[in-house]
Amino acid sequence: MSANNQTAVLEFLLLGFRNLHAFKFLLFTLLLLVYVVSLGGNLLIVTLVLFSSLLRSPMYFFLSHLSFCDTVFSTNILPNMLQVIIHEGSRLSVAGCIAQYHVFCFSATTESFLLTVMSYDRYLAICHPLRYSAIMSLSLQVLLVASSWLLSLVVTMTSLVLICRLQFCGPNVIDHFFCDVAPLLELSCSDTSLVKIEIYVCSVPIVLFPFLFIIGSYISIFLSIVRISSTCGRQNAFSTCSSHLTVVSLYYGTLFTVYVVPTSISSLNLNKILSLLYTVVTPLFNPIVYSLRNQEIKSTLGVQLFGRHRY
Repeated sequence: MSANNQTAVLEFLLLGFRNLHAFKFLLFTLLLLVYVVSLGGNLLIVTLVLFSSLLRSPMYFFLSHLSFCDTVFSTNILPNMLQVIIHEGSRLSVAGCIAQYHVFCFSATTESFLLTVMSYDRYLAICHPLRYSAIMSLSLQVLLVASSWLLSLVVTMTSLVLICRLQFCGPNVIDHFFCDVAPLLELSCSDTSLVKIEIYVCSVPIVLFPFLFIIGSYISIFLSIVRISSTCGRQNAFSTCSSHLTVVSLYYGTLFTVYVVPTSISSLNLNKILSLLYTVVTPLFNPIVYSLRNQEIKSTLGVQLFGRHRY
């Protein structure tokens, strides 16, 4: 078909989860509950760290930014996903679709950098405990967090500019529950080679370098923990980083599975399920893991609710 006979696409149709008509209300209710709990849990952590004097350590400063990032992450995806489920499909403008992808990419990149910063914090706390307070000063904390947000914005803006230059003039159906990069590139009728190159190049500083840094940090952490003589000391040291390690494993595990492992038509439904893990489950999982396994957060919550320490 010639370019003159092609009509510019103004909106996309998100199919979501097909063939689930009988279960759509159950799925809608479940995901709505997940979103409310996720939003409430993450905002609770942000509020506690912001207003409580008991949570002034660097770890909680980084955790509050991770929780805020998760709030942006889930709010960008879940409300529209609920609409897709209840209406068994939803239309989204091209600009809205690109904006959703950009916010998704920005928040996912920021989360990757924040998890890296948190691993560095745990490395200093366990491997260099005597120098920890001197190294992890307030100015360094602010610098690390600000760098995570700003670097994410700069990196993802490049992708945004390239995708905004794409033309869409053919099919407009996206077999997914949100606007991911792969279906956008498949639907474009212009040359997408530059975008693909940019994605592969940017994946190195966004995913590969942070992941390798985290692996290196935890190798050093585990070696330091093994050298601790007392069993109680080893347990206390490991408990300070077990929550972070659990979140990292879930986040990068699903991310690598979806975006690194080759995708076939038969595995589209599997990819949707895996995408649910890092777009829905991870923002819910983070506050639960850090709250239930952290005595200081539970104690602070008790102080805020009851006005006194609960022993």
